[in-house]
Amino acid sequence: MKRYLVFALVGPFVGGFLLLLTTTYQSGYWAQAHLGEVGKLFVVFFKSLQYSYLFGFLPSLMIGAVDDILFHVRRIGPVLRMLLVGLLAFVLAAFTYGSRGSDSGAVQLILYGLVGFVPAVLSSWLVHHYVEEPQAATAAS
Repeated sequence: MKRYLVFALVGPFVGGFLLLLTTTYQSGYWAQAHLGEVGKLFVVFFKSLQYSYLFGFLPSLMIGAVDDILFHVRRIGPVLRMLLVGLLAFVLAAFTYGSRGSDSGAVQLILYGLVGFVPAVLSSWLVHHYVEEPQAATAAS
């Protein structure tokens, strides 16, 4: 249960911030903005944080469920599990947020994919290091 709590708390927070960074980059905001306007970015982030949790809560829990399923596969170690969870979240986020129009491209695919990859890997890493996971029972020979 702690695994799902970590995914539900960390995923929307980090994913919402990365989505805000990606959309501001894609809009061209940073090409004409200066460093003093970074404060506006954080104001917008904290004002829109409730929506990040509203729309990111269930996808984060689904990625947490995939992490939980992969945890119970004995042949998959923690690093491979983090990578597989991150790759699945990368693909899902890239196809969810990215457009397929004339403005699409490799940069857009990678940026929107990282919106899913980073929170998934970070959550999986936090679960691996800080949540007490029960040891798998070994078969008696």
